[in-house]
Amino acid sequence: MHKLVSGDDSELEKLDRACKDWGFFQLINHGVSSSLVEKVKAEILDFFDMPIDEKRKFWQQPGDIEGFGQLFIASEEQKLDWGYGFTLFTLPNYLRKLHLLPKLPLPFRDDLEVYLSELKNLALKILDQMAKALRMDPNDMKELFENGVQSLRMNYYPPCPQPEQVIGINSHCDASALTILLQINQMDGLQIKKDGKWVAVRPLPDAFIVNIGDILEVTLIIFYSL
Repeated sequence: MHKLVSGDDSELEKLDRACKDWGFFQLINHGVSSSLVEKVKAEILDFFDMPIDEKRKFWQQPGDIEGFGQLFIASEEQKLDWGYGFTLFTLPNYLRKLHLLPKLPLPFRDDLEVYLSELKNLALKILDQMAKALRMDPNDMKELFENGVQSLRMNYYPPCPQPEQVIGINSHCDASALTILLQINQMDGLQIKKDGKWVAVRPLPDAFIVNIGDILEVTLIIFYSL
């Protein structure tokens, strides 16, 4: 990121190729405090380690995807992923549910607020660089996404006695404009489908994994069509 914002044309070309050919890239030197990231990682682990009675305060309500639980449960007969998570909408502020983020334990809540603000700023910087790679007016990109929706999803995969028999999260495309993924450990869990083959992603130290989502792709197609 440091090279991108300093105007390094060769780094911009790398970003352009990564977006066109993969739709994924790992971002280092991103400017988000490493001490903040490490605190958030530790607090997320503590959050998932809370007693079940404490977790129930944040459990999903019927028909809602926010809170603890599985996403998109359509029936009692469906096969569930081997994992669950905690989902909440964080921006704009009016989307926040009072029984979720405001009720998170301290200092996790305050650290998460800072982290989410940092990631919004980072997302806008990434989009600004993408606009340069596309030779579009950066103000147009900013206008499209500056006041967009931000959501947070924390996924947890419990130990499994037969890991070859399960999938943590089934194959999918992200509907977001950008997904900025922070992996808490160095397990090679994420896979990307490229040219019909699944490629394991080995996370780099202190890196965010960035995924270009459907909304960004469709929005730019419509934008250029107009």
